[in-house]
Amino acid sequence: MTIRSIAFLGAATALALSAPLQAETPNAPSSEATRDQAFDRFVPQPSGKETKVDYSFLDDALKYMVLRMGPSTRQGMGKPSAGMGTRMTYGHDSRVRLEGNRIVFEYLDEDAITPLTAYREDLERLGAELEIATLPRNEQLSYWINLHNVAVIEQIARNYPVQYPSRMKLGADGTGLDDSPVVTVAGVAMSPKDIRTKIVFPNWRDANVIYGFFRGEVGGPSIQPRAFTSDNVGDLLTFSGQEFVNSLRGVEAFGDDLLVSRIYEEAAPFYFPQMGADLKAHLATHAAEDVAKLVAAKPNVKVNQYEGIVADLAAGDREPTYSYIETDGEAQRTRITPSIARLLSERYDKFEKLRREGQLTGRVIIIPQNGGPAVSSDEADPEVK
Repeated sequence: MTIRSIAFLGAATALALSAPLQAETPNAPSSEATRDQAFDRFVPQPSGKETKVDYSFLDDALKYMVLRMGPSTRQGMGKPSAGMGTRMTYGHDSRVRLEGNRIVFEYLDEDAITPLTAYREDLERLGAELEIATLPRNEQLSYWINLHNVAVIEQIARNYPVQYPSRMKLGADGTGLDDSPVVTVAGVAMSPKDIRTKIVFPNWRDANVIYGFFRGEVGGPSIQPRAFTSDNVGDLLTFSGQEFVNSLRGVEAFGDDLLVSRIYEEAAPFYFPQMGADLKAHLATHAAEDVAKLVAAKPNVKVNQYEGIVADLAAGDREPTYSYIETDGEAQRTRITPSIARLLSERYDKFEKLRREGQLTGRVIIIPQNGGPAVSSDEADPEVK
């Protein structure tokens, strides 16, 4: 399973829109948030530019790379049994292993990774050539989310097998992925964390932006199976936020404590200064009935344990035993380990349970496969501010 069949389309391209989108003056960041002057050039500026970026290559790539895991059942998984004849347990074994979409890093070869590198470099050039800060705000936001996510996927793929992305050693300084300057736009070197905390969080007051950023880890927001665009960014962020808040990765409880993800701690200086009532108010906007009751009932907010294992199929393990997928009795090229087979079987059982309980119906945001913005039952704000 590779994406070698996808032709590299050459570039993210700029297209003319029929009508301009109006930019707004960004809000000043919280006094607790620090700013680096080098990043001031990316503060959104009022502009009448009529520019739209085409992310069709990234759409195609994500279609092949992302395995959807579906909504959380809010039931933690027990530890899987060790394999026959061994005490070793390979693959994903955390209680949240059936939550959060996955990238099939195991099956990305050089023919798949090289176009991702070229695409990341093309996005870097585009950000400088278009003066990204002068584009409509939704164009800017989509650009930063996509650039962040492409860079994270590329770096993990290039260094795979990786068990914990935060422990990767990159560059001469051996820094972790989140803090490594793996992206350069308009002469400014930046890390994934820089994109989040020095560009997007200070300049967008809608806390939903935190759900767009894929960190390569099971514990973080889910990677979406399509690119963000100016048309769909609001709905995709809402969709991702609902999935995350209503998962065990996002919110659970212990005693009088409401346990929340570590990602909220990073975003707190910008959106939730007290990590208390303001965060609970935000969570309530996405929470389903059972989660909303937890949020309302628990007086104390604490940061939960975070699952930092890589969001792949095998937990970064190179298992020594393989099987081959067969069709009509003929072995195919795709190798699959017992631990991956176990995860896919657990995923199948999860989906069957959700279907039986009717949890795959109701209010959903539909993500079209062949173009067009995501559709929800509510009117979306035309701009994420």
